Amino acid sequence: MGPAVRIPRGTPDTLAAAFGEAAAIVHLGARPSVPRSIADPVASHLANATGTVAVLEAARRTDAYVVVASSSSVYGATPTLPKHEGLPTRPMSPYAASKLATEAYTNAYAHSYGMSTLALRFFNVFGPRQAAGHAYAAVVPAFVDAALHGRPATIFGDGTQSRDFTYVDTVAAVIADAVVRRHADPDPMNLAFGSRTDLLTLLALLASELGHPVERRHEPTRPGDVAHSQADSSRLRTAFPDIVPTPLDEGLAATVAWMRETTSQ
Repeated sequence: MGPAVRIPRGTPDTLAAAFGEAAAIVHLGARPSVPRSIADPVASHLANATGTVAVLEAARRTDAYVVVASSSSVYGATPTLPKHEGLPTRPMSPYAASKLATEAYTNAYAHSYGMSTLALRFFNVFGPRQAAGHAYAAVVPAFVDAALHGRPATIFGDGTQSRDFTYVDTVAAVIADAVVRRHADPDPMNLAFGSRTDLLTLLALLASELGHPVERRHEPTRPGDVAHSQADSSRLRTAFPDIVPTPLDEGLAATVAWMRETTSQ
């Protein structure tokens, strides 16, 4: 048995001091990546689950409204498409389990302490300023980075796996609207608009944007990866009727432009 994991003391006090008189807190901090969580599950738990408890503890002292980021990965092995919030959650990785804990703690704090909270399940968020060029990069920045540097894009599996890609500006618009209106909900809510694009189609869209084919190579499917993901956006559209999602091709073009700029610097 390895050494006991020590949870740092005083974290809620430190956060409470940082929050000050903030009326709203948007908690996006996490240790992302399914493969990373499989390599080090304890670190993912401490950052995502324990870290969220620390944020909530600090927030309840200041009576702040809290938005937290969960993940579509909580649906895991549940095969139904599109994914609606009433489905059972079946995490397939430590990352997914830690995000399920994130939203569960958030809703528990809302019920226990009367806090105003909203847990949003993100679906494959992408856009400028997203890290690329490392082992745990998300699929869009990984594909764009490889294409811009003349490397083949790596696909884990046959490429028919599908995702509900959501541009970062759309995510920010939903969060901003939620904060302004202090929109609270006792249950987690999907934050995606019901699109479904497989990785081969994503590569074709990227090739069209770049004006040349993108070479690809296939690797075995990774443990914990979900085959298909698509949101049922009914509750989201009802709660945020004024938000219009950015189309995938437009978001991809903006991402390519940003990455081109940073690559040339």
